[in-house]
Amino acid sequence: MGKLMVSSFVSLDGVIEAPMAWGGRFFDDECREYALRKLDDVEYFLLGRKAYEAFVPAWTTVTGNAYIDRINELKKLVASTTLNEVRWNASLIKGDLAKELATLKSQVGGHILKYGISQLDRTLLDNGLVDEYDVWIMPTRAGQGKRAFADVDADQLNLELIRTHAFRNGVVVLKYRPN
Repeated sequence: MGKLMVSSFVSLDGVIEAPMAWGGRFFDDECREYALRKLDDVEYFLLGRKAYEAFVPAWTTVTGNAYIDRINELKKLVASTTLNEVRWNASLIKGDLAKELATLKSQVGGHILKYGISQLDRTLLDNGLVDEYDVWIMPTRAGQGKRAFADVDADQLNLELIRTHAFRNGVVVLKYRPN
């Protein structure tokens, strides 16, 4: 049975929006190597429509980078009620996302990975589908933008810290699982 894992950059002031604008400079070789190792057991990459539309033009044109090559190889799942077709080795989920993901999790040997915390996470949390969160704390202040879990009720988000990993550049990954 596969796990559903959510991984997101978060600034010191809790911002998740436009993470490469304020956090990209911290995603150095050490972080990239760590992220690449985390992809070893991943079979599917889950995206909402907005992430899909942002990632396709940015990632499909890059080659020769082991990390991006691995992401490009993964099977993608795109959750959208407005898209009619997808590319980039992707399948479209237009129906009951929670039901389809629960079924898929029970059938796959690898894991499902989602980058970023978005409105899609509300559905995932409401249905108890997330098995792990990797919160990458970037040692910077974004100043403004959407904040992590801003639209989630405080009593709905009950997480247990299970691991930490610190990088030389000050980035810290906090791994949580829902209680």
